[in-house]
Amino acid sequence: MGVFSYVRSLSRWRGASLLLAILGMMKLMQGIIRYRRMFKFYNSLPGEPDFHWIWGNLHKIRGKATEVRMEYMDGLMKKHKYFYRLWQGAFRPVIMCCHPDSVKLLLKTSEPKPMAGAYQFAVPWLGEGLLIASGQRWARSRRLLTPAFHFDILKPYMEVYNKAADILLGKIARYEEKGESFEVFGHISLCTLDVILKCAMSFDDNIQMKGESHPYVVAVNELSEMWFERGRNPLLYNDFVFSCTKMGRRFKQQCDFVHSVSENLIKKRRETLDREGPANKKYLDFLDVLLTARDDAGDGLTSMEIRNEVDTFLFEGHDTTASAISWILYSLATHADIQDKAQAEVDAILDGKDSEVIDWSELPELSYLACVIKEGMRLHCPVPFIQRQLTQPTTIDGTTLPKDTVCTVHLLNLHHNPEVWEDPWEFKPERFYPEHMKDKDNYAFVPFSAGPRNCIGQHFAMNEEKVLLARILHRYRLEIDSAYPVKRKVAAVMRSMTGIRVFAKLRQRNQ
Repeated sequence: MGVFSYVRSLSRWRGASLLLAILGMMKLMQGIIRYRRMFKFYNSLPGEPDFHWIWGNLHKIRGKATEVRMEYMDGLMKKHKYFYRLWQGAFRPVIMCCHPDSVKLLLKTSEPKPMAGAYQFAVPWLGEGLLIASGQRWARSRRLLTPAFHFDILKPYMEVYNKAADILLGKIARYEEKGESFEVFGHISLCTLDVILKCAMSFDDNIQMKGESHPYVVAVNELSEMWFERGRNPLLYNDFVFSCTKMGRRFKQQCDFVHSVSENLIKKRRETLDREGPANKKYLDFLDVLLTARDDAGDGLTSMEIRNEVDTFLFEGHDTTASAISWILYSLATHADIQDKAQAEVDAILDGKDSEVIDWSELPELSYLACVIKEGMRLHCPVPFIQRQLTQPTTIDGTTLPKDTVCTVHLLNLHHNPEVWEDPWEFKPERFYPEHMKDKDNYAFVPFSAGPRNCIGQHFAMNEEKVLLARILHRYRLEIDSAYPVKRKVAAVMRSMTGIRVFAKLRQRNQ
């Protein structure tokens, strides 16, 4: 009987194994058929025809310098008016939207960020804060955090901007006295980090005087670059594989560091609120709002949600602004006539005053400087691209893209599209005069994104940029140091390969 039972059980096992094998083969065949259909559809769309079975189309730009990659993508944009397809690996087709007519279809909606794409790689760093979150999580956080950027809260920040500018100008003075050039990105990054820590967290740690290689600035720079580089290498898409690499280990190390910074800030603020309450403060800052906000059900944000938002705002609140200001200073240093005009506008406001402080009421008077800022962000794109994932079929230029398609709003392409901008690679602030913009599509220029998911802190950033730039221009004449060529480096934020060095010369004016 034992033998017969064994034979029967063996037969059942073999039968079950055979059935599992058949089912596995059927699922494999179904997967192959789905992939072939998917590949046939996306490969029929306009885009790079040279497909590699590992890299997709990325082998065309892999290992190339940023300027070469930008030229390549610019060429694709010029060939395809509204959008083009790029394979990021063999299994990830991405639609690159490069015209206002295609961009607006994405940005007018609340379509989510694609968690199976580039944003997934930032989750260990930023979590599902406002930058990455989708659906109800994003809507709830957006609703709770919007009061932190109300006009009444932004107004007192002018004092912080001006005091940060005082410190920055004092540092620049040392280079001016020696006749030496200084590296812009390092000093501006420390200044904007100083500003966001004071404004959003009421935290003052003498950031600007602690050196150009402050560990937090270094960490954010490295994290954003590693995030971008991982997205360009399909071999690193798997989390386990990435964690085993030198880059993956460094990424985790720097994530742990920035988390420790934010957790320490949150801990100290909780202790202060528990001890004193928010009533003793002259205004609630971003962190106060995070800790005290309640939804309709009376529930606040969890500890992890608070940390995610702090990490997100420390990154977006200083790094992108530093990029914008640095590239604008570079553009002014290389265009003397435009610098003259911007300085004349600033002088008209500040000359004759008891101090060089920019007041809240004077911000609207900096209309030409606002055009300079916008043109700098158009030309150099602090954030080169953003992504969305379709939740429903969407038709672009006669082509219906299926649900779940990943689309990139390629800001570099959009802001340099010759169909939209005349002389797109020239620095011309006058293109943003109201009379020149009145016929432009509202989605032709979207440095802060647009629509429901636009940047919640864009007014904060614009005010900060106006104050810092105006204060620098009022005191100094900027000239580029030609001994240090400037080359762009595209990552999650636009940087310079080797920095930007300028000379600052004290201006002589009739007071």
